[in-house]
Amino acid sequence: MDVIFWEKPGCVGNARQKAVLEAAGHRLEVRDLLRAPWTAQSLRPFFGARPVAEWFNAAAPRVRSSELRPDSLTEAEALALMLDDPLLIRRPLMQVGEDRRAGFETAQVAAWIGLDPGAPSVNDACPRREG
Repeated sequence: MDVIFWEKPGCVGNARQKAVLEAAGHRLEVRDLLRAPWTAQSLRPFFGARPVAEWFNAAAPRVRSSELRPDSLTEAEALALMLDDPLLIRRPLMQVGEDRRAGFETAQVAAWIGLDPGAPSVNDACPRREG
């Protein structure tokens, strides 16, 4: 399956996620999440029905330090902040056809597009601090 995969270049977690997808035979078109020309309209579909707080990268410095409190933001406020600072966006962002998703939880990705049954469990938690 062809998967468009937006990542933060150099992110160890994204590298693990890509390896799991490729091991399952998926073809990846990798893009730089931080340099993509996002608009509120192009970014919003990745989050589906998730609560706004789940749109955010919990390891982003502004979230981790409590400078931002994602649970108190409206959709419009959250999108404006993410457009200004893409490190805030939960990653990876993935697209298959017209279906878009944010984050990587092995069981959910397996149900969505399929993964090898013995695939290691990976998620979207950052194994090291954001820089």
